Amino acid sequence: MYDLSHLRTFLAVSQTLSFTQAARRLGLRQSTVSQHVRRLEDATGRQLFTRDTHSVELTEDGEAMLGFARRMLEVQEQASAFFTGTRLRGRLQFGASEDFVLTRLPEILEGFRSDHPEVDLELTVELSGTLHEQLDAGKLDLVLAKRRAEDSRGELVWHDKLVWIGAERLRLDTDRPVPLIVYPPPGITRALALEALERQGRAWRIACTSGSLNGLIAAARAGLGVMAHSRGMVPPGLVRVPERVGLPELGEVDFVLVHGRRRVSAQGAADALAGAILAGGDRLHLRG
Repeated sequence: MYDLSHLRTFLAVSQTLSFTQAARRLGLRQSTVSQHVRRLEDATGRQLFTRDTHSVELTEDGEAMLGFARRMLEVQEQASAFFTGTRLRGRLQFGASEDFVLTRLPEILEGFRSDHPEVDLELTVELSGTLHEQLDAGKLDLVLAKRRAEDSRGELVWHDKLVWIGAERLRLDTDRPVPLIVYPPPGITRALALEALERQGRAWRIACTSGSLNGLIAAARAGLGVMAHSRGMVPPGLVRVPERVGLPELGEVDFVLVHGRRRVSAQGAADALAGAILAGGDRLHLRG
């Protein structure tokens, strides 16, 4: 009933929320991406996206289709690997940023380990900036992290907006410096938050610094201040800071997969894990 190429295109659009970015990821024309989505909507009889000239958003039916599409593509990949007899081996050094601690990334890694039991997967969880540095130093084979402003490398997993979040009961005094909860340098969201406040001319102070996302969340839940965070990953117990508070816009962020120097022994495993992450990118959001 459903064409796998249409499902693959649907996942790319749902993760990037952009027909242009999805076309770039898939190596297709934007018109082809639009055609694939339209044909999938015809096949389901439902509208999967609401879109205008400025934004693309999933409908409720689109949200429901996410899980179905991912599972159908996973089954296809598993069947292909089984019947072609490909068995990956070797050691794979994979780095994931702190942003994904509370997401379902472990499910993706568990599925990868099940499909490729002879791959020795070594996971490093760090700040995005630190992971990029380790990748450049040849210490990692594959990184899933925020894209650095000065770095155009990486395959887009998904695109999101940065927002200010904090405890629901938190009240900010406009006459006092903004209390910030931040990662230490070279945290990418830290730099973006400070730059935005400086542009606005808004005074700020550091209320908490932690290299652990759980540490930042604990401080935010305690009402110590506000933090810049991905809109699609707002942790439970925290909410977006209302616009009436007047905090500056933080801009947008890309989460990307970046390959390191191609070690022959790790290349196949890195490509397979990258494919699994791209297929399961919807699990990296904290929906609802």
